[in-house]
Amino acid sequence: MEYIKHTTDFYIAEETAVSLGKFDGLHRGHGYLMERLERKKKAGQKAVVFTFDIPPRQRMDPGRPSKALMTNIEKMHLFAQRDIDYLIECPFTAEIMQMSPEDFVDWIVERLHIRAFVVGTDFHFGYQRRGDYRLLQKLAGVYGYDVEVVDKIRENGRDISSSYVREEILAGRIEKANALLGYAYFVQGVVVHGKEIGRTLKIPTANLTPEPKKLLPPYGVYVTKTTVDGQAYGGITNVGCKPTIPGQNPIGVETHLFGFDGQLYGREIKVEFLARVRKEMRFASLDALKQQMQQDIAFGQKYWQTAIL
Repeated sequence: MEYIKHTTDFYIAEETAVSLGKFDGLHRGHGYLMERLERKKKAGQKAVVFTFDIPPRQRMDPGRPSKALMTNIEKMHLFAQRDIDYLIECPFTAEIMQMSPEDFVDWIVERLHIRAFVVGTDFHFGYQRRGDYRLLQKLAGVYGYDVEVVDKIRENGRDISSSYVREEILAGRIEKANALLGYAYFVQGVVVHGKEIGRTLKIPTANLTPEPKKLLPPYGVYVTKTTVDGQAYGGITNVGCKPTIPGQNPIGVETHLFGFDGQLYGREIKVEFLARVRKEMRFASLDALKQQMQQDIAFGQKYWQTAIL
């Protein structure tokens, strides 16, 4: 897959089938879109995903903007696992923001040589989001492309959406969020140095500092699956600020891997959340913290041994 980003100066000479959207979280509804897009490749068209590099519009807290279910890099890694030829992450410039829906279609069809659009019923585009799939259908005869419109997938009477997934994660219902996504919610990044408290307690951990825009589950302890160089390890992960440790501690994702013996500093890992164990707590001493961590590990090991992964 070719990943095109940080530029509006892109061009694909081959005929393409294109799906457009935010794709935050790449949930099961998005997966259905991808399946339809991948089928277009049988007609000899290149499969293209087009998205803008902008934060999600939804707000769960009226006082602050929503955070993203995926960072751009995490999104790239997920799309790379699909049968996609190009992922275009286009800057949302002032010029593009002011384009009428008709001008946007003219602009993107010419640059991507589009022969088919694959979009959801809720897809909107152009100035003030005035364009939708109906306009794409109306212009199909002008530009010579096909339009395939994909209905929303529903779960428990609700459309599967990024907002629905975000709601479940913020409530700590990780297993439900994972069912909506079709895979385990995860944080991916490079292991950094921490205060080495875990090593002092003889329970070593790998520390990730997530991007500020990344949505994290509620502070607490989770059973997780961590992938290192293609190898999966069960583990226990704390999300939060380590309130037992004195001083100002940044928000972090700190994971103890079962059965791992090695150095992880500077290496990229992927931490997938499987189940919530408990909320983050302040303990009276490091000994009390260690005792609780040992209980968490015992719970996590039992979960890992019985889980179907």
